[in-house]
Amino acid sequence: MGITVIGSGYVGAVTAAGFSQLGHNVVCVDVDEARVRSINGGKAPIYEPGLDGALALAVREKKLRATSDLAGALKTSGVAFICVGTPPMADGSTDLRFVREVAQGIADALRQRDSYLLIVVKSTVPPGTTESLIPLLEEKSGKRHGKDFGIAMNPEFLREGRALEDFLRPDRIVLGTADAKGLGLLQELYAQFQCPKVACNLRTAEMVKYASNAFLATKISFINEIANLCDRLGIDAYAVAEGMGHDRRIGRAFLDAGIGYGGSCFPKDVKSLVATAKREGSGMRILPAVVETNESQPLRIVGLAEKCLGGLEGRRIAVLGLAFKPDSDDVREAPALKIIAALLKKGAKVVAYDPKAMENARARLGDGVAYASSARGALEGAEACLLLTEWEEFKNLQGKDFNAMKRKLAIEGRRCLDRGRLEGVEYHGIGRGI
Repeated sequence: MGITVIGSGYVGAVTAAGFSQLGHNVVCVDVDEARVRSINGGKAPIYEPGLDGALALAVREKKLRATSDLAGALKTSGVAFICVGTPPMADGSTDLRFVREVAQGIADALRQRDSYLLIVVKSTVPPGTTESLIPLLEEKSGKRHGKDFGIAMNPEFLREGRALEDFLRPDRIVLGTADAKGLGLLQELYAQFQCPKVACNLRTAEMVKYASNAFLATKISFINEIANLCDRLGIDAYAVAEGMGHDRRIGRAFLDAGIGYGGSCFPKDVKSLVATAKREGSGMRILPAVVETNESQPLRIVGLAEKCLGGLEGRRIAVLGLAFKPDSDDVREAPALKIIAALLKKGAKVVAYDPKAMENARARLGDGVAYASSARGALEGAEACLLLTEWEEFKNLQGKDFNAMKRKLAIEGRRCLDRGRLEGVEYHGIGRGI
């Protein structure tokens, strides 16, 4: 099947690579010519394990190409996926201008088209957004919904660091549609996937995405509140989570205490859902508390470091991990950035290291932070080490790796280190009951 993927960021690049890998002919469209060149050269525009190889293979086999010409791309496609960004606005609501700009471009192309086109929104958008595109498309194209084009909502549930795996082996696929022909086409497109397929209307599909992310964010904030109490009571919150997680009604996932959630989805989506509820006059109590807990959680590790050192003024602090999660270079809403800003404000000298995210972090943090080329380099001369991202290489650190520190003090914001291998290292951590 001919597929156009509009937007080659995180979701778009993975979607294009995934469908190409399944044998479809995919054209990726982006206004950024650097991204177009990157994809055509078989190189991913973002870091994601396995994505470079998947794109390179697809380009080599002529299953994938990239262009900035939307109208030209649509000429060979029966399905168009909208995968553009939906950034947050100051009040927490969602900025939909990029989605609407793409819809306008599709409408222009539809005027010259004789065959049916299914337009699928994969970007995360508030309930009611996808159906609101129908009158825009009809007015600007002169075509009729249900006859000349269809519209669908097919949310993504991709974990950064595991995105290709999630695309190819999803837990479920949500097919939100507004006409029978569109549903049939989506079912044909996903026929080879062996997982539950949930057919529903457009608004339901949009809400499934928001509700899913909001629930996971709630689990994280919940366990962080439990961990904060556990620290006062001398209880290991991770042992508590282990005991809870064996209950099938609860599950172990997303019960790791620490410095809170980050990334491009959870913070934005929870705030967007709260803003939507406020706009609709539907009071929410739980999710605003989830946001409030997550906003304050990163600063707990700053307070812990301050307590251990008796103050932070002039102290050299090693920060290991800048990305919001391992196997990603994404620093959007990363707790590490908030933590570093607080350290600097208190007069600390920060030396940071991350295997993949340093350039992205540098662009946001500026020149106030020094960067090391290795974990050991960051630790040299430091009076404390804050471990903020659970990269695999950090899990292998041993006591001898901390020997170059001025004070061998490790403070975990993400459980990662093996205490049995940290001989001679003073250790503290959120949720450790210490």
